[in-house]
Amino acid sequence: MVAETSSSAPAPSLGWVGVGIMGAGMVSCLLKEGRSVVVWNRDAAKAEAIAAAYPSQCRVAASPAEVVASCEVTYSMLSNLEASEAVFGEVLEAVGPGKSIVDCATLTPERMEAMARAVAAKGGTFLEAPVSGSKVPAETGQLIFLCGGDRPLYERARPDLAVMGKADFHFGPVGAGTKMKLCVNMIMGEQLAALGEGLALARAAGLPCGADDGLLKVLELGVTSSPLLKLKGPKMLADTHAPHFPLKHAQKDLAFSLLLADKLGLGLPIAAATNAAFLKARPEHGDDDFAALFRTQHLP
Repeated sequence: MVAETSSSAPAPSLGWVGVGIMGAGMVSCLLKEGRSVVVWNRDAAKAEAIAAAYPSQCRVAASPAEVVASCEVTYSMLSNLEASEAVFGEVLEAVGPGKSIVDCATLTPERMEAMARAVAAKGGTFLEAPVSGSKVPAETGQLIFLCGGDRPLYERARPDLAVMGKADFHFGPVGAGTKMKLCVNMIMGEQLAALGEGLALARAAGLPCGADDGLLKVLELGVTSSPLLKLKGPKMLADTHAPHFPLKHAQKDLAFSLLLADKLGLGLPIAAATNAAFLKARPEHGDDDFAALFRTQHLP
């Protein structure tokens, strides 16, 4: 007798390493959609809070290796290069045939390539999938995924990416997605710095700056209008900078973009000046939102 099979069998659990500002929102989107997730975070309390909110769907693992061992596909969202280097060795311990790693952090192309080689050497598959978007898009499933690497894994991951984001792209081999992300964040940092200087100049000249009848309104009505202007401009004027995208991470991405440009023999004087401005602000405002750059741009 052949046993009956169900077409509605539950999907295998997904693994997740890193539930900070971005990872927490992304995991929550998956859980709200009904996914089961095994999570790990260096600050265990953050992982336990998510598991407490979804006790039937979310389990906290004792280590990154346990996450990978428990799941076919593991996503990683760590804050920076140092965190990646500290944790990846434990992820790699459990990688083998049938295991896949999707890394959503913004690192260097070289770091992504090295991780991909290490995963492949153990028989696993690797996809880079850095995201464009910050805290609120992560929480609301509005991220943009910029991918590179194993194409079958990309196709397999796309239903998950569709839950967490509004768009996803595959740009080629590992490294291509990260290069695209560095281009995006370089431009974003330059735009924010330019907006801050414009607001600083208008304020110093005694002109209104607000979104109702000042510079922000004029910019909104013209070709310079953008979501960044509408979102960050009022917060810059109000001096409210709860971290949605920490300034230290924005500066890190600018530095990575300059490293990439240097390898390609390309001069980026505007990006270099922007990076210098962020470096100046980083010691005091690194943990604030990157719009806190404005605190160093205007007259007291």
